[in-house]
Amino acid sequence: MSLPPPKHGPALAWKFRFLAVCLCAAVAANSCLAAEPADADPFPQSKSKKGLQVQMIDDALTLGIEHATLNVDLTRLIDPAGKTGGPIHERGEQRYFFSKSVVEDLDNRIKQLSDRGVVVYLILLPYASGESARDTLLLHPNYARGQKDTGPIGMFNTTTPESTAWLAATVEFLASRYSRPGPQGRVWGYIAGNEANSHWFWANMGQASSDEVVAAYERGVRAIHAAVRTASASVRVYISLDHCWARRYAGGTGRQCIAGRTFLDSFAALVREQGDFDWHVAYHPYPEPLTECRFWLDTRHSLHRRYSPVVSFRNLEVLTKHLADDSLRWSGQPRRIILSEQGFHCSDRPTAEGEQAAAFALAYKAVSRQQGIDAFILHRHVDHAAEGGLRLGLWSNQSGSISTSDRKRQIYDVFRAAGSAEEEQQFRFALPILGAASWDEALDRIASD
Repeated sequence: MSLPPPKHGPALAWKFRFLAVCLCAAVAANSCLAAEPADADPFPQSKSKKGLQVQMIDDALTLGIEHATLNVDLTRLIDPAGKTGGPIHERGEQRYFFSKSVVEDLDNRIKQLSDRGVVVYLILLPYASGESARDTLLLHPNYARGQKDTGPIGMFNTTTPESTAWLAATVEFLASRYSRPGPQGRVWGYIAGNEANSHWFWANMGQASSDEVVAAYERGVRAIHAAVRTASASVRVYISLDHCWARRYAGGTGRQCIAGRTFLDSFAALVREQGDFDWHVAYHPYPEPLTECRFWLDTRHSLHRRYSPVVSFRNLEVLTKHLADDSLRWSGQPRRIILSEQGFHCSDRPTAEGEQAAAFALAYKAVSRQQGIDAFILHRHVDHAAEGGLRLGLWSNQSGSISTSDRKRQIYDVFRAAGSAEEEQQFRFALPILGAASWDEALDRIASD
């Protein structure tokens, strides 16, 4: 059963409809849209679900990944003044300029991965740049700059015709460049922002009601989807949610965070109201708390119930079953899921490296059994000094550095073996840590409260 659709006040509902109509009219009037998509290749089928948020490309390829996410800083990508000599995209009668160095870096990373058969997803992030000309175009005007705990990323700006056109043109540019085999490489998925339900921290538009946040995000995702469809019939667009499910993130107020299930159902209802399209879900099933990798011990947060407080690797079926609800399907089928960001903290316990590696092994086995989940993309490749003390990497980072690789952890070889002929041998060490004699027993244990 789905939650009821959001109840908008008359004035607010009229405003949402007016903006949606304006956006649709702008897309329809755009002369660069072809009658048929430029590329009709189907979404690829990968040999495994193993993926990584890639930092070191050669190492990632050695690890045998099948999926990769790359961040795209949209405010660094655009070049409103056209001063860098970068590529130009024409949309209607307007020309849009993009940074030469940023595009060249994207080309290089995407091509190295896609040429080796890796399915590449771009995470579209309107970071606050501090440059008014850029930020005004891409960040929501209510972005709470400088306030306590404000995240570095803003909500997509679709509040004016100019800002909406820049968002659409930017994604059209990316989609036209990366939606077919070619010298720049190929992209198969676009993730709209990051953890939009915890908007104050990851999609900031100031203090806002849930209706206002969902409506702003829906307009952004709709614009992104329409832009992608100008270049491909099969490239997927995903909404991004954190691991909080029936409760909101406890670190924020009700005007800063929204429970993931409430956000998902409200988003789906608003999309249906404005005209449904094929959006999908990029979920982040971190353990709860993030500092405890042993998710198999959690019987308080990750419950096997529709209204579980969180969805982690212990209860993924809560998410997959919910998306199978008739009200959430697209063309009769459940929306596709990728797990696009999640990792396992290596604590200070003497047994920490084995526990971190065992957590990945159990999670990989659990995901492999879940229908509807296409990718399990690990975060992080290397520990990052700015992640609040979390050590999530396959590699530790060098002392005094932000994310320069230092030493491989035990999880490195376990991750490398996942999805290969070495999996059973390399994963065997984890069973005693999990207190199980077999993988069936280990998975059965996490399947009950």
